[in-house]
Amino acid sequence: MAIKVRDYEVRLARNKEERRQVRALRYDVFIEEEGATPSPEQQALREEWDDYDRYADYLIVLHAGRVVGTYRIINRAAAEKMGGFYTETEFNLTKIKRARGNIAEMSRACVAREYRENALVMRMLWAGLGEYIVKRKIAILFGVASWVGKNPVASAQAISYLYYNHLAPLNMRPTVITDNFAEGVNPKLARMNILPEVFVDRDMAVREMTPLIKGYLRLGARFGRGVFIDAPFNSYDVFVLLKTKDIEPAYQKHFLGKENALAGMEDPDAGGTMRTIGKIVSFPVTGPLKVMGAFIEFLLREDAADAEYRDDSKDETDTEN
Repeated sequence: MAIKVRDYEVRLARNKEERRQVRALRYDVFIEEEGATPSPEQQALREEWDDYDRYADYLIVLHAGRVVGTYRIINRAAAEKMGGFYTETEFNLTKIKRARGNIAEMSRACVAREYRENALVMRMLWAGLGEYIVKRKIAILFGVASWVGKNPVASAQAISYLYYNHLAPLNMRPTVITDNFAEGVNPKLARMNILPEVFVDRDMAVREMTPLIKGYLRLGARFGRGVFIDAPFNSYDVFVLLKTKDIEPAYQKHFLGKENALAGMEDPDAGGTMRTIGKIVSFPVTGPLKVMGAFIEFLLREDAADAEYRDDSKDETDTEN
């Protein structure tokens, strides 16, 4: 499904040119703006990519034919083709990969700088991500959220707050792999309890959080243990884990029309929930999408009146780089 708001549209990239635009946007944001180190080939093409892009889905927001926002999504099947998930280079995912059902990694989220004042592009990415979850029956979403820089002390309040209040349960908790730190990076920088709990101030912590991390928290996300210092990418990362059945009840109510509607997502044989989801993905898009429409309205707010839905399931998507 594609979602349109006036001259904006969110959907999966369909061809090589759209995927090239994604990589060019990532170069502008992550390399030109945030200081990641490009390879000579990336610098020559002015595109940012890695080995995990080949089989990934690119969720994109288009404005006037230009990609202005993106998420990279790698599901379990794609990861198997590539020998693992991108985040496995930073965190141990053994516990998560044992989970039943489909799982998907979200990464490389970015919005063109001139589109950040208006939150519409980011909200449309969230709406597209929600549709992706439903259509592919995703039980667990995960990835990393980053701050720019190489010293987590700059975000000590935020990171310590996540440690004391929002760690994932032990049976699902990823742990940082300090052995993969770049040469010369002190492994002690991986600790999350930078401050004693008594010194953690919630308001200060929230101010230090990126908008993306705040959004994940509103969705009920939990976090892995440890901070990964990605020196070549000029960032330090925390692991984000979102079980779709645990999405905050207020979001679930808008998402599927009732609280706890996503319970049982990880069980392909769970009757009620899967039947409800099936109604969404098979509902004629030419008519009113009552359930999905409620979720889109919740995310898009004042722009929801202009939202249009279109079935793009028959469109061919070229996943080659």
